[in-house]
Amino acid sequence: VNLKKPCPFWDDNSHCGIRDCAVKPCPSDEVPDGIRSGSHKYSEEANNLAEECEEAKRLGAVDGSLSEETQQAVLQWTQHDDSSDSFCEADDIYSPDAEYVDLLLNPERYTGYKGPDAWKIWNSIYEENCFKPQNVKRPLASGRGESFIYLTKWFRSVCVEKRAFYKLISGLHASINIHLSARYLLQDTWSEKKWGPNVTEFQQRFDEVITRGEGPRRLKNLYFLYLIELRALSKVLPFFERPGFQLYTGDKSHDVEMKNQLLDVLHLAKSFPLHFDENSFFAGNKKEAAKLKEEFRLHFKNISKIMDCVGCFKCRLWGKLQTQGLGTALKILFSENLIEKLPESGPSYGFQLTRQEIVALFNAFGRL
Repeated sequence: VNLKKPCPFWDDNSHCGIRDCAVKPCPSDEVPDGIRSGSHKYSEEANNLAEECEEAKRLGAVDGSLSEETQQAVLQWTQHDDSSDSFCEADDIYSPDAEYVDLLLNPERYTGYKGPDAWKIWNSIYEENCFKPQNVKRPLASGRGESFIYLTKWFRSVCVEKRAFYKLISGLHASINIHLSARYLLQDTWSEKKWGPNVTEFQQRFDEVITRGEGPRRLKNLYFLYLIELRALSKVLPFFERPGFQLYTGDKSHDVEMKNQLLDVLHLAKSFPLHFDENSFFAGNKKEAAKLKEEFRLHFKNISKIMDCVGCFKCRLWGKLQTQGLGTALKILFSENLIEKLPESGPSYGFQLTRQEIVALFNAFGRL
């Protein structure tokens, strides 16, 4: 992941995010060839803001170390890409700023990243990238549901694809809020930090009374997101079933074991009896459908770029990963014909997933 890409939409003045959610770089002997980056020095101004952002510094830092086993696996992973149909702005893994991050060492949880900077991210996503009319205010702005009636009217007036897009983003927002509520900093003393569920935080976002009826809709959108990604897993089975496909772990026997476990998960997903039927999407006039699909793709790509504006690096890491996971799921659903035509052996030029997309797809689904 490249956590140092500049925000492409506005000047990022979040010195708190830059200084106090900084990545702890991997020791040079752990970093694969071509990924090594120079030391990152902070400006004098940023260094003077330690007290202001002490909480975010401790809670939002990313642990960049890798286990010895992972280091070996990294050296053997292969890279192939055919991203012309991608729904996400993928990081360039050959950039000197790209780093390998162990997600197990960096769990998604409350980091102290909140307030105007965090609000600005979601506001940009909802106001500019969700096919939403200007008179409908973004949800979760206050948690009190003032725009609920307007939102309901708008839902009845737009096509199913645009409603689905909005529901996916709302579901992703709900999912992230649940993660932060479930792993909240409950106790912070010199002797220990205690993380656990914060029921009050959860209720403020999802309780039917507090949100004036909007909370349950958010949870429904979360389930809609889950069904979409589950459907993608069932559709992508032929890509992973090909004999030539391997999950490179650095150990041949482990490769076979991991592939078998992966196929078990995908067959289980395929056996689910109540799958979402995406065939109603883009099913009208071919020219209009193609235009709408491209608009859909570009809107989502824009949202993936907004993740580079998140001030806290740990939040940015998980935001990028879950966004790319959803983008990969959409890419799969819109490539069904290409997946069905994949040859059993040889390269799959028509449809391809990068290692980044595969990692993002399964980790994003894991969060749901």
